[in-house]
Amino acid sequence: MTTAVQVANPQVHELAEGPVWDPVRERLLWVDIRRGLVFSGELRDDGTVDVVDEVAFGGTVGAVAVSAEGDWVVAGGEQLLLRDPAGVVRPGPRILPPGSGRRLNDGKPDPAGRFLVGSLHLEDDDPTEELLAVLDADGTVRVLDDDLTLSNGLAWTADGTRMYSIDTLRRTVYVRDYGARTGAVGPRTTFLTVDDGHPDGMCLDAEEHLWIAMYGLGQVRRYSPAGELVATIEVPAQNVSCVAFAGPRLDTLVITTATQDLTPDQLAELPDSGRLFTATPGVRGLPLPLWSGPSRFRSSAAPDAASAPRG
Repeated sequence: MTTAVQVANPQVHELAEGPVWDPVRERLLWVDIRRGLVFSGELRDDGTVDVVDEVAFGGTVGAVAVSAEGDWVVAGGEQLLLRDPAGVVRPGPRILPPGSGRRLNDGKPDPAGRFLVGSLHLEDDDPTEELLAVLDADGTVRVLDDDLTLSNGLAWTADGTRMYSIDTLRRTVYVRDYGARTGAVGPRTTFLTVDDGHPDGMCLDAEEHLWIAMYGLGQVRRYSPAGELVATIEVPAQNVSCVAFAGPRLDTLVITTATQDLTPDQLAELPDSGRLFTATPGVRGLPLPLWSGPSRFRSSAAPDAASAPRG
């Protein structure tokens, strides 16, 4: 069965990423990383998305997550930023050292509300020291992985006992045991690898199948819990960056795309590149946990990731 996609709105992004459904305010959040923007939109019944707000952060914005109270945690260039419901922004914990030539990338809350975020390298040299870090509820930062090439999509099973993570340049999806209550993690093992395109953002559906955005291929792929490819959605944009289920029933798949890395000829061939798309694949998504919020810590008390204990 073919799943059709549609353009959700006329907004064209350089690098749209990280769609998040906020069930409290019934809003869709997403970012344009290179333009440093966080968008808020209303998802209509027909699959279109009306932009109701956009917030500029003055630098790259890798990801956004929201708390029940409406606070945002934003992955800035090298450190996290905290935005309260009144719109006041303050610095959060630093994840990367200043001037490292790297930036923060994809991030999500885990089932207990901790915020996980990864990094990537901005240059072309060997990027084999990228991080996947955890912001705990008390504001401390610890590092889960420090040997990645480009940390990307994250997802957890419904019971919080398994975590999936993507290393894009290795074209690999990892899996590990995860203790949602304690934050303890097990050894990282390979769940699947691909030999075409690059896996980017991902999410899980209610049947615990992975939906993975395939950057460079114009596809979203669905993989079973056994790692078998069971469905493919074709997207009329080459650089598909992320996916998330949205809407009150979590039955709309939101797909972000990018214009970056495309030549003028490629843009002419795929003129909807950089837009948001939506699809109705016939399955619901798993609810994405809300961020636990900043109430239990202050940014001034939070250590840098470089000095945080390994976990």
